[in-house]
Amino acid sequence: MTTIKAVGLSVIIAIGGLTSCNKYEDGPAVSLRSKKERVANTWVIEQALRDGEDVTSDYDQYTLETQKDGDARLETKYSFGDFSFEFETDGTWKFKDDAKSIAFDYENDDADATYRILKLQEDNMWIREEGGEDELHLVTK
Repeated sequence: MTTIKAVGLSVIIAIGGLTSCNKYEDGPAVSLRSKKERVANTWVIEQALRDGEDVTSDYDQYTLETQKDGDARLETKYSFGDFSFEFETDGTWKFKDDAKSIAFDYENDDADATYRILKLQEDNMWIREEGGEDELHLVTK
């Protein structure tokens, strides 16, 4: 009976340790895929917040493609009345601060930014601009 209690206690401690070591504010606590594998995807913005206010419509035409090798491509389309504009730039991404942040460096330097990773799952990535106001909730396309 004491062996069963000891095993049960060990399992509880292990589970508690896994959840307390959560690298990202909003998870996940555990993933079977590496961080690079989770970043590598084609992303669109599901929700954008600026100082807590919903500004998703400002980002409704953004597509971010990220590769496991660190390549990135950003495509955007803007429409203002009769005027429309398309913007594409290639670049790279890399983890910073022990993979707590992700930095994008594009050929068009205006798009360069570093974001704090809030959530990193296979089909969800939530990031908050460092030194800025925007929080982006991305989902796979």
